[in-house]
Amino acid sequence: MKRIAKYAVAGAAMSAVVATPVLAEKASQLVDINGMFGRDAESALRDRGFAHISTHKNTMGYVYSYWWNESDDDCVQVEVYNGRVETIQDATDQDCGHHEGSNAAAAVGVVAGAAILGALLGHKSHHHDDGKHHDDYATEQQYDRGYQDGLHNASYHNYDRSDSYANGYEAGVEEREANLRHHKRRGGYSPTAQFNDLSGARASSGMDALEQRGFRQVDNFTSGNTRYSIQWRGQSQQCLQVTIADGRFYDIRDIGQHPNCRGR
Repeated sequence: MKRIAKYAVAGAAMSAVVATPVLAEKASQLVDINGMFGRDAESALRDRGFAHISTHKNTMGYVYSYWWNESDDDCVQVEVYNGRVETIQDATDQDCGHHEGSNAAAAVGVVAGAAILGALLGHKSHHHDDGKHHDDYATEQQYDRGYQDGLHNASYHNYDRSDSYANGYEAGVEEREANLRHHKRRGGYSPTAQFNDLSGARASSGMDALEQRGFRQVDNFTSGNTRYSIQWRGQSQQCLQVTIADGRFYDIRDIGQHPNCRGR
């Protein structure tokens, strides 16, 4: 297990130790970052020689970022939820856009023109259900083709009838949806009403807030101990489904259409 050397704070001190290679910490030696706010974790990683590579979201609210330490070819994955670091673990060199045991320049040499031609894989370890890349590179390529198609809203084109493509497409769609959570799924110039902030609100106050924002209930039904309310705002053509459990808004989302969501 490689152990990091003590980092000097001042730039001059950093220059003084250039002759002695600085060893990067493995994830097991970065556990003190667990529980930190994202911004503090970012600062701590940079202080220890890591550079940010990429960040990815999923629809469950988790954020995965990848960090690379050039000095010792180390890639780590940081998982954040609700603004705090949940886990930090080792990732593959490939997750950071490198080939194992090589630097960036060498990686380009191994796959000539890969960055320009788009041949490098774009998905990361966490996109796989088991958190691991496939050992077979051809299978990984199939997965990545599906991931890229799903991410960029291309038509599903599984011409090899590959499970890897199908799984990759699903992962790409999920990330695209997570990246577009801010979007109201409609275009034009008409303003829309905010509603995401009401998730978790008490049912009575939440209903009052929806009414104040121009919504009206057009359907209401129950299933067991759960109540569902369909809310319509004709001005912005928003059709919401509110799920109410234990006296609170358990879930609220724009479902796009409903038989009773019509007119002004």
